[in-house]
Amino acid sequence: MAGTVHLPWYATGFRADELAAELERVSKISLRYGASSHIVYRSRDDRYKFLQVIDFESKLDWERYWLGPEMIDFRTNRQSWYQVPIVYVWHDVVVAGTGPGPSAAPAGQTGSPVAAKSA
Repeated sequence: MAGTVHLPWYATGFRADELAAELERVSKISLRYGASSHIVYRSRDDRYKFLQVIDFESKLDWERYWLGPEMIDFRTNRQSWYQVPIVYVWHDVVVAGTGPGPSAAPAGQTGSPVAAKSA
């Protein structure tokens, strides 16, 4: 069953920018293990806080990525860059969808219901 993995990361002192760069690198590797998408968020309120989100068709693909040599290397060689433990959460997909982007909005509207009401 398709699912999404959420990985909360919290950088240690003065390592946030380095961790961000490494999360970008290892997140892209998930595509080699069957991920359909990946994204890394960085909190605006707490610049040391990150959330990595990866979509997989099967939990087995996720486990192959997490236990693969690249992620073992990342976790081993950079374990001083983030707080441990890392407790990931697998979520089964119940429903998914997307809305029209701003380019699909009628002329003069931005696609945002709030902007449309104020216009």
